[in-house]
Amino acid sequence: MKRHYNISVSGKVQGVFYRASAMEMARFLGITGFVSNEESGDVYAEIEGEEEMLVKFIQWCHHGPVNAEVKHVSVREGLFQNFKNFEIRK
Repeated sequence: MKRHYNISVSGKVQGVFYRASAMEMARFLGITGFVSNEESGDVYAEIEGEEEMLVKFIQWCHHGPVNAEVKHVSVREGLFQNFKNFEIRK
């Protein structure tokens, strides 16, 4: 069953290629949705796909790319949007 999650990641997550790395991971796992930077300094993502792949993506979010310093990851289930691909949003 496909699900939708809203994820907020805080810490040193901007300026470390977090969004580009997230897109690469999402595409590798076959996940759709988007990732964007927030004015607060957090990274926000909405992801959709099979539960097993979403769990793997969320696990990745807890450490992110090599130069990231993730302090907190917040995950909540959201309404399915039927995204067609995964993209970086400004």
